Amino acid sequence: MGNEVLGAWEKLVAEERELLRRLRVRVARPDETEWFAEQMRDRHYLGWAVPVGERVAHVAEADGRPLALLMWTSGAYHLRVRDEWIGWTAAQRRERLGLVVNNSRFLVLEERFPNLASRTLALSAKRLCADWEEAYGHGVLLAESFVNGRKFRGTCYRAAGWEKLGETAGFARVAEDFYEHHGDPKQLWVRALRPDARELLAGATLPEPWARARREAPARTELDCARMRSLRGLFAAHVADKRAWIGRYPLSGLLVCVFAATLCGVARGQRDLAAFARRLTPAQRRALGFRPARGAAQCPAPSETTFFRLLSSVEPLELERALLAAQEWLLGPAPAGDDLVAFDGKQPLCGRGGQIVSAYSVKGGRWLGSERVDDKSNEVPAVRRLLSRVGVEGKTVAYDALHTNRETAVHAVRDCGADYIVTVKGNQPKIAGTLETLHSSRRGGSFPPSGGAVGRTQPRPA
Repeated sequence: MGNEVLGAWEKLVAEERELLRRLRVRVARPDETEWFAEQMRDRHYLGWAVPVGERVAHVAEADGRPLALLMWTSGAYHLRVRDEWIGWTAAQRRERLGLVVNNSRFLVLEERFPNLASRTLALSAKRLCADWEEAYGHGVLLAESFVNGRKFRGTCYRAAGWEKLGETAGFARVAEDFYEHHGDPKQLWVRALRPDARELLAGATLPEPWARARREAPARTELDCARMRSLRGLFAAHVADKRAWIGRYPLSGLLVCVFAATLCGVARGQRDLAAFARRLTPAQRRALGFRPARGAAQCPAPSETTFFRLLSSVEPLELERALLAAQEWLLGPAPAGDDLVAFDGKQPLCGRGGQIVSAYSVKGGRWLGSERVDDKSNEVPAVRRLLSRVGVEGKTVAYDALHTNRETAVHAVRDCGADYIVTVKGNQPKIAGTLETLHSSRRGGSFPPSGGAVGRTQPRPA
């Protein structure tokens, strides 16, 4: 009897070895759609639901005989354990989620071969990136799957090189920003489809060809409700409350909304601000102090008109002081040795309101203040006004050739206590000649023929 059992086992092993050698995975054909769905509906414990969005169906077969079916769909929107493992930010997740796919269904049609499942998973994962690129114009970097731990152990995933990250929290997404707790957590398994998948997903930039999968996700703030309330108090302390409310919206709450939108790159005017505000959650709106209309359960988002009234009613210098305080609250004190300050003028993206001159710390990249260029004027007077209030004593200021003139240099050194760096161009031969003479007499050297940046020409007065 023992020899018979051993012989049967050896025969099964040999049969499996030969079957796995001939096993191939391919994309399901369009004429197999109904059959594929019927197999899942009749034989898979979860049944079948028509997938939406991007998806790829695989069929594993040997000599034309189907042995297993897999359905790959878009990755889960939000999984804490996965997101922490990748290390990406919420903004990166929204932008790069198209590079993550989910093995939403896996059905083995012939269960008598123990290694068929893991072999199928390995072959399917190997060709998944190429199949996705052919179907949607971009590859994928990470595969994930949920396993019901009460029914399965996930052995085939482990054997195919997948990694178990932990368990989900037992929530299901039923709306864009709403989850319901179903109390049935699943094991989460993942497999990187290339060695540097995590680095690419969490990198500062997404290189080609992976950037083709990037989604232009609407801007959403990462400020939580507690930080919003703190910022609201900060803005209220720095901006005079001549008009504490605009409609049902407190001035401080609206300013925090604008600040949060600016951090997300929203910079094209009231329409974009209103669209950003509509994406705030009810809890965030309450944290900003927005009040619902009488009898209404929730507060509507501020409109374009509300933001126009806000921005036209705030004193610019008060707003600047509040924004600088908010910047320090968010980033902490400026680092020591950040002593080079650059001044530059730009036209606002909206194209209205004239040119703006701003000051930035070069090392830390912090904004230090802005000044509007007067109509029928240029940047020079605006830079001098900004120099007076930015606080550059003991620092070095730098600006372009437009500001290479005696009055600005004297103002920087004598009135503001700063050194300066200016650019001398070929159309300023007198200044270039003077600097050449000074440099040659003091250092015995010369400037390069093309000209360039020059330093302070006289010491600051004691």
